[in-house]
Amino acid sequence: MASILGNYGTFDQRTNYVLVDEIGENCNLFLARPLIGPLVFENTASDARDHCANERNFLSWLRLSSYLAIVSVAIMTTFHFTSEPTELEKRIAFPLGLVFWLLAILSLACGVGNYLKTVKQYSRKVALVQSGWKTQLLGAVVAGTVICCCVLFLVNNALNDHE
Repeated sequence: MASILGNYGTFDQRTNYVLVDEIGENCNLFLARPLIGPLVFENTASDARDHCANERNFLSWLRLSSYLAIVSVAIMTTFHFTSEPTELEKRIAFPLGLVFWLLAILSLACGVGNYLKTVKQYSRKVALVQSGWKTQLLGAVVAGTVICCCVLFLVNNALNDHE
């Protein structure tokens, strides 16, 4: 009635899934039929742990992208309910918001790209390390942008307090 795959998962016979080991090298893993079926890997060694780590990594990128998008909206709307925004705030809010929006899109693209690349490497049983210059560069750009904005906001508040 139910077939057992590995030690951890059971799938009903009516469940449409993709056995990754049966897909050829030249076939695209994510376009295999059925399109919305789960990808099923043979659980040898630390495969289950590695897949969970890959999913957590993707979710971290998604969370970073969401935070950057929220900061973008907050900067563009400038949150001045009690006082009128200064000329500097009016001039810099939209471009700075666009920078954060672009960083949010780049973070999401980097997360999806890392996830898809890692799953393809898992399907080929390739040993991998989650590191690369693109990820480190994007992290450095996001950190630098956040630090620069904090300095900008502190200077702006200091100028407003002296007026």
